[in-house]
Amino acid sequence: MTAGSPGAARPHILVVEDEDSLATLLQYNLDKEGFRVGLCADGEEALILIDEKQPDLVILDWMLPTVSGIEVCRRLRQRPATRNLPIIMLTARAEESDRIRGLDTGADDYVVKPFAMSELCARVRAVLRRIRPGLAEDQVSRGDIVIDRVAHKVNRHGQEVHLGPTEFRLLDHFMRHPGRVFSREQLLDAVWGSDIYVETRTVDVHIGRLRRALGAAREGDPIRTVRSAGYSLEV
Repeated sequence: MTAGSPGAARPHILVVEDEDSLATLLQYNLDKEGFRVGLCADGEEALILIDEKQPDLVILDWMLPTVSGIEVCRRLRQRPATRNLPIIMLTARAEESDRIRGLDTGADDYVVKPFAMSELCARVRAVLRRIRPGLAEDQVSRGDIVIDRVAHKVNRHGQEVHLGPTEFRLLDHFMRHPGRVFSREQLLDAVWGSDIYVETRTVDVHIGRLRRALGAAREGDPIRTVRSAGYSLEV
């Protein structure tokens, strides 16, 4: 969850992309980052969906069936209700003239294919911070634990907690989904990645390190072990 207050709704991103494999990949990675993600595959449908329920940000492919992405962007900017809707344009068009046209039409950012998912997610957070700062807070608190994603710092009871990179990613994932139980396989997929082979018992090792770093013996253990199911953050 990227919003800073407990229980706040996750920002909603509409991905408008007609290449199924890329749309699925975008949905998977943005969901991992704590966003709610909607998908559609053509410009006309995108305009209808946005009119019915406006998202917090649109990721918009340039080349789309029925209505092009650039035309969708132009129409959204003409409507008073969507004039300030954050839009990131995705396109294979790498020419400077195309970039200028996209930005002049009203896109807030312009990402050229192929791109790294980590870069796109960073750009999404940057656009939300700039345009709707309340939706993209980088500091999140759950109970007595505070995580700062930008500074890469964790505090518990006001005391800094030193975590390794993997333990930081584990805690960050738990902080996005407090109370939800994750199996070891789900944690491997979310934290290590689905394309990397790691034994499931590795999760237990890093959970142990995370617990020790958070001072579970002294301050109480925020990580709950659910027998035959996995782990969850209880704060």
